[in-house]
Amino acid sequence: METPGTSSGTGKAARFRALHRRPSPDDPLVLAGPWDAASARVCAEAGFPALATPSAGVAASLGYADGRTPADEMFAAVARIARAVDVPVSADVEDGYGLAPKELVERLLEAGAVGCNLEDSTGGVLKDARAHADRLAEVCAAAGGELFVNARVDTFLRGVTDPERAIERAALYVAAGADCVYPIGAPVDVLPLLRSGIQGPINVLGRPTEGPTPSALGARGASRVTFGPGLQRLSTAALREIATDLAPRGTGG
Repeated sequence: METPGTSSGTGKAARFRALHRRPSPDDPLVLAGPWDAASARVCAEAGFPALATPSAGVAASLGYADGRTPADEMFAAVARIARAVDVPVSADVEDGYGLAPKELVERLLEAGAVGCNLEDSTGGVLKDARAHADRLAEVCAAAGGELFVNARVDTFLRGVTDPERAIERAALYVAAGADCVYPIGAPVDVLPLLRSGIQGPINVLGRPTEGPTPSALGARGASRVTFGPGLQRLSTAALREIATDLAPRGTGG
C-alpha cells in the first residue's frame, strides 16, 4: 500500500483517469468532497477511490466566503488534503485565480492534485465560451496528461436553462482537451438529453442525503457524481446541533 503523499503524480493521474471508465451506466464514479485533511482521511477510509475538493467547503473551513479564498491558501489546503491520503485528489480551483495556464498546472501538481475543476463563469457572469475553450486547451497542453481537467459548464447556474447552450459549450471544451464536463445545476430530467449530446464523461452534482441516488443519476447520464460542499455543510449542521446541546445555559456556566 502507498504511504500517503508518496506516490508519483503520474501514477495517481493514471489511476484517476482509469476510474472514469465505468463498467456500466448505472455505476458512476462517486467522489466525496473533503474540505481538510481530517475529512479527507475519513472519506478515504470509508472506501472512496478518489476525492474531489469543493472550493466552497474549503473556503468555509478557512473562514472565507465561497469565491473569496486567496489562491495561496487554496493550494495549501489542497496540498494538506493530498498529503493526508493515498487516493487521487482532484481540486476545485474555481476559475483558476487569474493564473497563467503553465503556473496553474505547476501549482496544482506541486500540491499533489491529479485533476481540477475550472469554471466558465466569474463574478456571476458566463465567460466567452470560445475564449474559455482556448484557455482550457492551454491548461491541457501544459499538463501533458498529468491532470484530469473537469470543465464546469455554468449555464444552468447562471439562469440559462436551454440545455442546448450547455451542450454547445461542452462540445467546445471537449474539443479543447477537457477530460470531463460538469453542467452544474442541470435538472435531473435533462440529463438524458445532455448525455446524448455530450461526448465524454459528465459530472453531475448530487445531494448526499436526498434526491436521486448516484446509481439513479448514472442511469440518467452521469459518468461521475460529486457533492460540492454538501458533506461539509452536513457536518457543520451536525456540529451546530451538538454544540447547541452542550453549550452552557444562563450565567451559571
